[in-house]
Amino acid sequence: MSKQTFFAGAFILIMAGLVTRLLGFVNKIVVARIMGAEGMGLYMMAIPTFLLVITLTQLGLPVAISKLIAEADAVGDHDRKKRILAVSMVVTGSLSILFTTLIIFLAPVLAEWLLTDTRALYPLLAIIPIVPIVALSAVLRGYFQGMQNMKPIAYAQVIEQIVRIALVAICTSTLLPYGIEFAAAGAMISAVLGELASLLYVIYMFKRKKPMRIRKNFSQALVGGKKTLHDLMTIALPTTGSRLVGSVSLFLEPIIVAQSLAAAGVATILATSQYGELSGFVIPLLFLPSFITYGLSVSLVPAISEAHSKEDYTLIQRRLQQTTKVALLSGGISIVILYVFAVPVLTLMYHAPQAAVYLKLMAPFCIFLYFQGPLQAILQALNLAKSAMYNSLIGAVVKLSAIAFLASQPELGMMGAALAICTSMVLVTLLHFISVSRAVGFTIRFRDWTNTGIVTLLSAGVAIMCFRTFVTAEQMLAGTLLSILITVAVYFIALFLFGLLHIKNISRIPIVQSLFRS
Repeated sequence: MSKQTFFAGAFILIMAGLVTRLLGFVNKIVVARIMGAEGMGLYMMAIPTFLLVITLTQLGLPVAISKLIAEADAVGDHDRKKRILAVSMVVTGSLSILFTTLIIFLAPVLAEWLLTDTRALYPLLAIIPIVPIVALSAVLRGYFQGMQNMKPIAYAQVIEQIVRIALVAICTSTLLPYGIEFAAAGAMISAVLGELASLLYVIYMFKRKKPMRIRKNFSQALVGGKKTLHDLMTIALPTTGSRLVGSVSLFLEPIIVAQSLAAAGVATILATSQYGELSGFVIPLLFLPSFITYGLSVSLVPAISEAHSKEDYTLIQRRLQQTTKVALLSGGISIVILYVFAVPVLTLMYHAPQAAVYLKLMAPFCIFLYFQGPLQAILQALNLAKSAMYNSLIGAVVKLSAIAFLASQPELGMMGAALAICTSMVLVTLLHFISVSRAVGFTIRFRDWTNTGIVTLLSAGVAIMCFRTFVTAEQMLAGTLLSILITVAVYFIALFLFGLLHIKNISRIPIVQSLFRS
């Protein structure tokens, strides 16, 4: 089985992340155009339940499997790899049965009493088929991550989004005549079918490589499974704890927002529309650049785990500095684009210029979001998943408490919820920084940070000039694209001029290496 270097694996996932995020936005644009902000609100009310079910079913196993498979492969222990996969399949299979049953019985209660909108029932019920799909997918993806073969994962992500986009318009428009709630359920069904297509591809790649035959010797592979289960749970449970905190927080978020806005005197339909604008339009835009740090995060777990097992702390420090620098540089340009071009971007994508007020408020804080994923991955790789969990728990409690207080203020409303989310982003990232610093130390290169700040401010000035010059009501699309292109070009030129990027950094990109070899 092909195995990539850290940079090659990260690059593959970054490129796949870029494609899937862009395809994901096409999906959201289609959904928004068909269903509007209200339909998007219903859809986004079901999404946190969707994510919570995935977290509970996967039980943090992808990270645990990745770490243990990497360790077993390093010493050539193929029998251990079989046991890891067999035990993981038993665990996720059992959990899928449990949570499928729970969703069936709890969905009506959740929709009527907690989300305060009975129409959310149908997209909640549409989630049910996802449970067994993500159960098996979690195991196989964890295996490929552990083998440091990121191509199947990358291709699977792209396939999922392509199938989703191909079906979302059909599913939503077909069901829309029956009501906006059925259209939202149709959007969720397209997501389920995308996950299924992704899983089928991963299964095909796993069988094609024929690394081992588990089905034939399944019971044999479970021999000694008790210790393997213990090893998996030692990593998975703290990891799940961290992800579960995030998923439960997201699950409670629409409930608390709905209840708080009701206390502030906001009507249910208006509250659903505003929540759709914040969670369906604005927050995905903030997360768009995180495909870069997500690719690094997935590659970091096996790379740091291997270095940690060899006590190679020099390599750990190098990976830490490389990752934080990428997060810093990607965050700088993201702040500029999301803040300056908030109105035209939201108008062009969703016909929702009114949501720009949320995006402008949250854009300066998005850089903390891009640091968060890699830092959490490093903590998990260093067997400090418990610290990451506590940090996430503190952030979740602060966020939900702030939402309950701020969103219930009539003068703030949904802006209060946006402020609370920003507070949580900053807090969790700072706590992760402290945890990593205590574990392996961390040196802040003030020159890089200062220069990045200067480059960001210069680019912001260029962006504002371009916005005023080129972006008009008649030429909004062309003017916005030209302005963003000029801003990005100026940003990257300035990075080279200020010594933040070098030719040697570019030469490490696999595509560039292949061009030079050819």
